[in-house]
Amino acid sequence: MAGNPDITTAYAGESAGVYISAALKQAKSLEYMTTYENIKYKRTLQVMTHSSALVKNSSCDFDAQGTLLLADKILTPKLLEVNIQLCKSDVLDDWQAAQMQAGALNSDFSADFMAFVMSYVAGHIGQGVENHIWTGADANAGSFEGFTTATSGAFAQDGNVVAVANQGGAGNAFDALNIIANLGAGLAASPDTIYGADDLYIYISPKSYRLYIEAISKLGYVNAYNMSGEYVPMFNGVNIAMCPGVPNDEIIVARQSNLFFGTDLVSDQTEVRMLDMTPLDGSDNVRLIAKFSGAVQCGIGAEIVHVS
Repeated sequence: MAGNPDITTAYAGESAGVYISAALKQAKSLEYMTTYENIKYKRTLQVMTHSSALVKNSSCDFDAQGTLLLADKILTPKLLEVNIQLCKSDVLDDWQAAQMQAGALNSDFSADFMAFVMSYVAGHIGQGVENHIWTGADANAGSFEGFTTATSGAFAQDGNVVAVANQGGAGNAFDALNIIANLGAGLAASPDTIYGADDLYIYISPKSYRLYIEAISKLGYVNAYNMSGEYVPMFNGVNIAMCPGVPNDEIIVARQSNLFFGTDLVSDQTEVRMLDMTPLDGSDNVRLIAKFSGAVQCGIGAEIVHVS
């Protein structure tokens, strides 16, 4: 391949969404949430509860029983962007080697190189989104409000999320001695109506997960030194979701259908653009611009438990 071909290219809307979707999927927490992908500006989540029993004995007359309560939660994705400058020589050799290994001649240099560079930054975008989901703050540049953020987060704004104190003592870290007690306290505070639901999860950090494995290994329930890949982490019959963005020393118990992430993969505001700076300023740089959006919201706060 002679010289440095012009690799300027741009995608918007649905075409860009393919790249952004791949990046967002690097955020592991999204595997355990309900995701809305095509929110243009905002989405209203209608949350329905009831004030008392709805079923009564049959009679000939109509006699209203109970009250349905309908509340609105708003999911408003915030527009974010990534601006990165790379030197062609830093990535071009690796890209060409990958193409040769694939054994195919490349007829669309721009598109393939775009995908290759995006694979470099997808992990960064995914990691950032993973952290923002739980602890992000809208006041911080490049972030949106997370679930557990103090005062301004989705849980705090809801006001009905069940708060459970750290069983190891306020301000103390989880350890192998108190992790079981903290998991038990979180599950015990969960409403009986959601226990046994197929999409009920206990959300914990990797650190808390390691402590849990250490604790049950000491109790003889598993062999921490010889665990097969088929092991499914559970506590008292509830699946454990290990999510890197969950804060250490905190536990969340909730249904997947009660935690929401919103974005827009088809809007014209969703954009992935790569600029070849060689014909513009004579440098050997490539600039990557990626624009996307994200936000979280919870549904019924009273069915969520937050141990901290």
